[in-house]
Amino acid sequence: MPLVICYHGTMSDSDGHVLVTGCSTGIGRACAIHLAGLGFNVLAGVRKQDDAAALQRDAGANLHGILLDVTDAASISSAVETACGMSGGDGLRGLINNAGISVHGPVEHVPLSEWRRQFEVNFFGQLAVTQAMLPLLRLHIAARGAGSARIVMMSSIAGRVAMPIIGPYNASKFALEAMSDALRMELRAQGIKVCIVEPGSIDTPIWSKAEANPGTFPPDHPARVLYSREIDAVVTAAKKSAAAAIGTDAVSKVVEKCLMLRRPRTRYLVGTDAKIAAAAKWVLPTRVLDWGMARELGI
Repeated sequence: MPLVICYHGTMSDSDGHVLVTGCSTGIGRACAIHLAGLGFNVLAGVRKQDDAAALQRDAGANLHGILLDVTDAASISSAVETACGMSGGDGLRGLINNAGISVHGPVEHVPLSEWRRQFEVNFFGQLAVTQAMLPLLRLHIAARGAGSARIVMMSSIAGRVAMPIIGPYNASKFALEAMSDALRMELRAQGIKVCIVEPGSIDTPIWSKAEANPGTFPPDHPARVLYSREIDAVVTAAKKSAAAAIGTDAVSKVVEKCLMLRRPRTRYLVGTDAKIAAAAKWVLPTRVLDWGMARELGI
């Protein structure tokens, strides 16, 4: 855990400082710009300087792009120093853990190295950033009172409902949600609120990446021999979901609620498809849900 010693200066904006990870594209970028527009001082984590410059041009003076690789301890430490210097004695009002990747393929044939890469970003990366930033969130509580600091975990409906061929992504999001539930209970007495956001199909570049990912196995690969129907079905479903995906602004507005409502929900489902899937998971026996999933996919 880094030692946090901040200069107790004055804030440049009364709405406070928030850190958003994974802001180069998609949901993270949209959230960073939206929050900056609301008056938050946004530290937007990206992996390339060009992305930081583009974000700052689009968002204006309230956004500051910082280089942040959630899988690199030195990068996280540098982000803590930057956040400390910018926020002063007020600390961080919000942490939005959004960075993520999607690894697809049959459970049997995804190499362990790829499973680890999936978890390094989607789970361990979020955990490392949270551990590092908690002292700054406590600093905000000390300055502004219990309930004023928030952590938002960007999960997915895939963190509730698993599908064939996207097992690595599902597993990382299930793990993220379990960790977030434990964290929420642990931080309750300290006055830091934890929210989980579970989008369904959102119009982001992750869909174009996901469409290609499951089908990268060559025709003679054992994964193709054994799981060809499932792989093709999921690729088709990804394309269908991408065509019907809603805009990233829907997620941005939910993140706004997580930060600004006096008593935000512990979980927010975003999108009709996410709400239907969550209801089905809640109501249907597992075998019936499995049958319905297979029927929907055509397998």
